[in-house]
Amino acid sequence: MTAHPSQTELIVTNFNRNFTGVSATAAAVLRHQMNDYTLALAGHPLPHGPDPISKRAAFKLSRKPPAGRPFVIWHVRRNPEMRAALWARDVLRLPVKIVFTSAAQRRHSAYPRWLISRMDAVIATTKAAATYVPNVFAVVPHGVDTDVFTPAQNKPLAWESLGYGGKIGLASIGRIRPEKGTDRFVQAMLRLLPHHPDLTALVIGRAASAHSAFLNGLKQQTAEAGLSDRLLFPGEIPAAAMPKLMRGLSAVVQLPRYEGYGMTPLEGMASGVPFVATDAGSYRAFSQGGQTGTIVPDDAPEETANALNSLLADPERLAARSDAARRAAVDVFSIQAEAQGIAKVYDRLWQGLG
Repeated sequence: MTAHPSQTELIVTNFNRNFTGVSATAAAVLRHQMNDYTLALAGHPLPHGPDPISKRAAFKLSRKPPAGRPFVIWHVRRNPEMRAALWARDVLRLPVKIVFTSAAQRRHSAYPRWLISRMDAVIATTKAAATYVPNVFAVVPHGVDTDVFTPAQNKPLAWESLGYGGKIGLASIGRIRPEKGTDRFVQAMLRLLPHHPDLTALVIGRAASAHSAFLNGLKQQTAEAGLSDRLLFPGEIPAAAMPKLMRGLSAVVQLPRYEGYGMTPLEGMASGVPFVATDAGSYRAFSQGGQTGTIVPDDAPEETANALNSLLADPERLAARSDAARRAAVDVFSIQAEAQGIAKVYDRLWQGLG
């Protein structure tokens, strides 16, 4: 619904111009919230969202509570967004309440802890995340939009249409840096690719300038192994292109050293793509006891390669996991369930139930 100064009941913030995992989760929820609330998106654009407004415009929309509501809710997910919402509520004295979503499964540093302590309600994405923040109103897992991420009707054609070469593909997706385990993926691929001549592996994501040497080192290892034509570094792709990429893959491989939640396996699952991952974020829960994904040890390239080899070498097993992945995404990890959980938190606030 289009926001109007006298009607706006929800401000969703996105102050990071880069499209990150946080952006992806916010965008997925926003698509559903647009049908249920008169809202505005403040900051930078999100896929399929409304045209964004400035922070100043968001303050203006929050001057008066909407009809039937005692205040406007600001839903924030990052430090700068919390600061802006606190300015609106505590300095400008606008009728605003602030909801913060927290996915981190580790202790926040002092400044974020202070910001979070000032929130009116906190939504944790997991029970583990809830132990690190105060004022948790609900634990609401992130969900995936199963209408946007869908399985391919013809997997070979879906992969071919991507233009990366080979007959099948797999990928690791995310920022290129040690914390995300990009080096672990490369080491596993150096062991796996020689045994699968039709396989192409992708490292999807960008490296910040601080990690350019890390990326160059990975490319050099790949070149020295003679695999530069099959282990590719295409860089970051637009968010709108991600569903098409997912549909073409046969497996998603995520090997981070730390992950707060981790949406990529869910997007793969909704696309009928199983995963192999380290025990980080919520990956073990996503795996459904091994039905949709395999959890591998940390820093274990041989075990990771073996897990992928056993999957790719058995088409029936791969097909069964693909079907199970899609079912789990729809039945257990849908965006509808997340949106409903968030809506309950909003309603508690509007009803004055702390």
